[in-house]
Amino acid sequence: MVKFLVRILANALAIYLAAYFVLNFNFPIQLPQDWKLLLLTGLILAIFNTVLKPILKFISAPLIILTLGLFTILINILILWLLTQVVPQISINGTWAYLWATLIISLLNWAVGVFIKKKSTN
Repeated sequence: MVKFLVRILANALAIYLAAYFVLNFNFPIQLPQDWKLLLLTGLILAIFNTVLKPILKFISAPLIILTLGLFTILINILILWLLTQVVPQISINGTWAYLWATLIISLLNWAVGVFIKKKSTN
């Protein structure tokens, strides 16, 4: 349960960083007031990553193998697009915005995953 809460917080931070750094990624939030919306968005993204991502990876396993893992970037972009459909406050315009936002969110989630695994093994 604690790991999932950490994932939610990491997703919320990643979305905030992507909205701050990526051009054409619009998530109009003012942090002191809109922290609930940011956490809700992090929760939705954590649920998508927990439920949908393994299913999509299993279905597209041959494509992932053929592209040496690069197809997972498209899966992450698809999940981010689905997030924009569920949370109407997020708008992402352009392929490059999706790509850079996906990379920022994926890198932060990877770093948090490494940290969580290190903590659980000790």
